[in-house]
Amino acid sequence: MDDAQPVEGPRNDDAARRAPAGRAALSGLLAAAAGIGVVELAAGAIDAVPSLVISVGDAVIDSVPGWLERAAIAALGTNDKPVLLASIGLVAALLGAGTGLLARRRFVLGAVAFVLITALGVAAGLAAPDASAVLTVLAGVLGAAVGVAILYHLLAAAADEPASDGSRTAGRRNFLLLAGGAAAVAVVGGVGSRLLMGRERLTELRAAIRLPVPVRPAGPVPAGADLEIPGLTPLFVPNEEFYRIDTALRVPTIDPDEWQLEIRGMVDNPFTITYAELMAMPQIEADITLSCVSNEVGGDLVGNARWQGVPLFRLLERAGLQEGATQLVGRSVDGFTAGFPTVTALDVTEAMVAVGMNGEPLPAEHGFPARLVVPGLYGYVSATKWLSAIELTDWDVDGYWIPRGWAKEGPIKTSTRIDVPGPGRTITAGERPIAGVAWAPTRGIEGVEVRIDDGPWQQAELAERLDVDCWRQWYLPWDATPGVHVIAARATDGLGEVQTDERTPVAPDGASGYPVIEVVVEA
Repeated sequence: MDDAQPVEGPRNDDAARRAPAGRAALSGLLAAAAGIGVVELAAGAIDAVPSLVISVGDAVIDSVPGWLERAAIAALGTNDKPVLLASIGLVAALLGAGTGLLARRRFVLGAVAFVLITALGVAAGLAAPDASAVLTVLAGVLGAAVGVAILYHLLAAAADEPASDGSRTAGRRNFLLLAGGAAAVAVVGGVGSRLLMGRERLTELRAAIRLPVPVRPAGPVPAGADLEIPGLTPLFVPNEEFYRIDTALRVPTIDPDEWQLEIRGMVDNPFTITYAELMAMPQIEADITLSCVSNEVGGDLVGNARWQGVPLFRLLERAGLQEGATQLVGRSVDGFTAGFPTVTALDVTEAMVAVGMNGEPLPAEHGFPARLVVPGLYGYVSATKWLSAIELTDWDVDGYWIPRGWAKEGPIKTSTRIDVPGPGRTITAGERPIAGVAWAPTRGIEGVEVRIDDGPWQQAELAERLDVDCWRQWYLPWDATPGVHVIAARATDGLGEVQTDERTPVAPDGASGYPVIEVVVEA
């Protein structure tokens, strides 16, 4: 029977009894985890060595079809990255367990499989920006060597071989000790990698930064601009609650003292600016609502904040635009690109290289040390985080999302959302508010109407206006009667355009249609 076959490897195969299948699978899993931990630790300690886990995730994101990316964002929202990383971990665990079972039959085959799997991770890592080919390969070789060595010793311990004096080893105890050691290597590698990535230091650096006083501050918030209705999204979404959709599986950690922004391409005077120089330039504040193109009708991938930064047109004036420079492409440190018409950067004075968000330096998750913020455009064509370069090009250059099925231009559509009562909620009869937010950046919101069941459209009360780029809260008093009710809403922007009732999907240029919710009212 198969169970009588010995483990083949450096140890005397005739003396070795094959490990039980369960222990062999666990040996492979722990060996894979330890090997990954070693490479991740190297990635944390050496900037030129990328995380192979993140690199594999990036390769997955870059290779999956656009429809699958859209489906993932629609289903998972801001949880898409944790789910992808967990999936990569699960696949790695299954591959490790399979390698252990293969090595149980013939060790050399398991070792070769381990090396080949590591090679795939290294290949993904080599595609990472700023990766050193030599150091990345060396880190992969080290991780594979550690993994193969741990696999061998775990299998040998699991086989419960006779010792040299003929006595039986305490196989179970030895196996558990080695397994614990392998798990410790994996944990130390993972935790050490995060510590070495400098997130704690980045927190300290951000805490030491003082935003300069803007030469054009945002106006004071007028009384009545925030209705403060329970359950209604606040006028300014706190930084820690602001939605995040981007392609970065691991947030880049960038020392502002080492950061530079390059202005290049079709310009007469290309230049590079440091963080200190950028902070010394005259800055503005603006209240701007950002929205993800993947936001479904009534969805929460939209938020409003008070941004601070240097106007884009000032940087472009210094660079000097050449004829034909019709597109501005933002480039991120992680390779992401997004492009929009240059005329937008020139005409929309609130378009900026942002360094502050809601009165503090940009959070790491939202682009520290600098990012692009452009009113009126969906993030996929404008909101480059962790900005490293601004390149002026013609219109033929495509940003990251365009070849993946999204429209070249992405103006934000006039939209509204019903926050109160929440969809599917059960409430008690009586006087109840219907409330929400509406947005049409660069155009503003002039009205919101609400329809209950098959009744007429009713004008909602609008909160005080803050800025045309900023959303407005609204509410409608409602005498809620027992039963099931359907509530719809629509907004009218500053150009007089009424939100369309035509339902379209998020692709290729943003969803449209009325938000509609169903509410159960109990007596």
